[in-house]
Amino acid sequence: MTSAAHGTAEIATLCKHLKLPTVGREAQRLAEEARRQGITHLKFMAQLLMAELREREERRAARRIKEAGFPRIKTLEGFDFAKAPQLPEARIRELSTGTYIARAEPILFLGEPGTGKTHLATALGVAAAKDGRSVRFTTAGRLVTELVEAKDAHQLGRIAGRLARVDVLILDEFGYLPFSRNDAELLFQVLSERQEQKPLILTTNLPFGEWTSIFSDPRLCRAVVDRITHKAHIIETGSKSIRLEEAIARTKRNGPSGTKNSTTKKERESDRS
Repeated sequence: MTSAAHGTAEIATLCKHLKLPTVGREAQRLAEEARRQGITHLKFMAQLLMAELREREERRAARRIKEAGFPRIKTLEGFDFAKAPQLPEARIRELSTGTYIARAEPILFLGEPGTGKTHLATALGVAAAKDGRSVRFTTAGRLVTELVEAKDAHQLGRIAGRLARVDVLILDEFGYLPFSRNDAELLFQVLSERQEQKPLILTTNLPFGEWTSIFSDPRLCRAVVDRITHKAHIIETGSKSIRLEEAIARTKRNGPSGTKNSTTKKERESDRS
């Protein structure tokens, strides 16, 4: 074994013990690159440690995204703002930097189904997770079920405490199903504990004036609206379904049968004959 090969093997062994897998994997490549470019030893060491740091951050971000429970991973890069010109793109992109988190400002997306509410809420959550924040994504119905089960098991305090510690709580599909008074009170407890402490991102298809269809008690409904809207960024996504437009466009491209609306050369020659 050459001295260079021996040195590479020794570095790999040491890095395994020190739990520095990226350093062990990248050491030889970066050393050769440093030699070609005439980089100093200290600069080479900095590059090597930076590679380790970047990979660790990427792994942590991937873990936080997985733990958040997103049904699908969505990003702002994957959202076509050209199809939704009514949306305040600059404002949403500014929110994606996380300025709302430190100020514990809620974000509410209001609009009809298919207008991008869940995509945008998820995208902000993914951005927060990449930035080192803990995120939890759930639907309103699923959260209420979790709270009811926790209460029955005498675990409500533990679950509520865990929810209160999450940096960003995303509550999707708020308003799709009405809540009983007991369910609404449990949800109100969670929302109250986050007010001015940690931000909430919420999506709903109902304007505030129709929230009495969710909460049977008008007084409790007003209290919920008051807490959710305090210092909130309210973004209306409109009524024009992006999903429906895309489905119609696909149908026009492919024909009603779902296959491409084109004929073969043989069929065209047959039509001309």
